[in-house]
Amino acid sequence: MNDEILKKVEKRTKVKKQTIIDLARKLSNGNMKDEATINEVIDTLAIATGKNVSDETKSKIIKTIQDDKVPDNVDKMF
Repeated sequence: MNDEILKKVEKRTKVKKQTIIDLARKLSNGNMKDEATINEVIDTLAIATGKNVSDETKSKIIKTIQDDKVPDNVDKMF
């Protein structure tokens, strides 16, 4: 991800750029299909953004990631 995208994400979500980079590293170094890893990332993001993520929503996110249904153009989401 380039710096411009990270700045857009930081501005919109109030999640610091370094937190985003750290999470990306964790995912790239870990198993992106591992439910525990994905769950940990979701929890970290929830804390960083001050949002509550229900168990149902977590399950949907995890399934989307495990089923490779994440959009390729993340920058289009912002």
